[in-house]
Amino acid sequence: MAFEGLTEKISATFKKLRGKGRLKEADVKEAMREIRMALLEADVSYKVVKDFTKSVTERCVGADVLESLTPAQMIVKIVNEELTKLMGSDLKHITINPNGPTVVMLVGLQGAGKTTNGSKLAGRMKQQGKNPLLVACDIYRPAAITQLKVCGEKLGIPVFEKGTQNPVTTAKEAVLYARQHGHDMVFLDTAGRLHVDEPLMEELKNIKAAVKPDEIMLVVDAMTGQDAVNAAQSFNEWLDIDSVMLSKLDGDARGGAALSVRAVTGKPIKFAGMGEKLEDIEPFHPDRMANRILGMGDVLSLIEKAEKAFDAKKAAQLEERLRSNKFTLQDYYDQLVQLKGMGSMEDILAQMPGGTNLKGVKVDDKAMVRTEAIILSMTPKERENPNIIAASRKKRIAAGAGVKVEDVNRMLKSFEQMQKLIKQFSGPGAGKKMKRMKGLGGFGGFPGF
Repeated sequence: MAFEGLTEKISATFKKLRGKGRLKEADVKEAMREIRMALLEADVSYKVVKDFTKSVTERCVGADVLESLTPAQMIVKIVNEELTKLMGSDLKHITINPNGPTVVMLVGLQGAGKTTNGSKLAGRMKQQGKNPLLVACDIYRPAAITQLKVCGEKLGIPVFEKGTQNPVTTAKEAVLYARQHGHDMVFLDTAGRLHVDEPLMEELKNIKAAVKPDEIMLVVDAMTGQDAVNAAQSFNEWLDIDSVMLSKLDGDARGGAALSVRAVTGKPIKFAGMGEKLEDIEPFHPDRMANRILGMGDVLSLIEKAEKAFDAKKAAQLEERLRSNKFTLQDYYDQLVQLKGMGSMEDILAQMPGGTNLKGVKVDDKAMVRTEAIILSMTPKERENPNIIAASRKKRIAAGAGVKVEDVNRMLKSFEQMQKLIKQFSGPGAGKKMKRMKGLGGFGGFPGF
């Protein structure tokens, strides 16, 4: 999980400060020393760490902080503000060409995840009403074109490719094709290397000169830490990049690249790849990321996930059923599917304030899978009225779901408890309670969680 190690160490430092009440300058400097060590261990650039801690210390040792009634809270606020500033202050969007098509040139080292994450970004743009075109400009890596085609097919996005034709020519033809066929966005998947070399950069410079992209987006692997920062610096010197996308941010417990790239290149981080699926991409919000690092959670992103997974029609139906005190196993199952659409329970908990305090708590995502299998093994009549499920039916359901009868009993008991809880949502005052549930896309009070 991104920043896990850094979050733990910084949270421990702040806990010490809160325990002291009034603070002295020596207390602040000791805390800054611990934060500096935590940042260095997270693989943040030394110069970035030095400048960051200097800036934070200068603000924290002022009289208005040390003489305040809650100095520790003010220091947390200052660190949060400086972290946000370090990562770019606010959300930045893709530069859109009003005359179209918008050309986004994806660059980066081999293995950084250009093809997959570029496809994710194109898919995101399609969801927002754009008509993107993916372009295969990597003619050197085996199966690169095939990989792009597979991603395009899954996302329903066409791929423009001309085999091993010169990538510069392919890029020019692709932009012309996009203009002629109504594509308002073009994503150029360019070649990479295991390390920065002159032939690669010359090719990329030629593509840039030929198509004049509206945005050159560098994809860097967050798990490579300081190497990612060095690569970003080199690409920026050669191409004058416009933005950065971090890939595999979910797989790095340190997260140093996210804290260094913006400061070293001066270019904003606009997106972050957060998983293996083609929909696992998020806009990079510096303020929200700072909150995550400091263990404050990321409630806004969690709500956005809920809204994305939220089915308005089913929620309205569920509200009506709850008003009349009718909640069946089919409703239970529908809520389960929507909750699964938000990701793993571990990821959801990590985005809640204080989520770092839950480290070590075992979240059994397989329990959700078992529950789903059990319900799907039932007949529609059994889902509507579980009271008819006697011993023989339980044996059949357990066999169909690949579980034990005890698992079926446990799930039915959990559902029965949920039904009792639901009663408080029916009758007088139900409307206000329904609104509280709808505030999280209908997930409030989901059984078993």
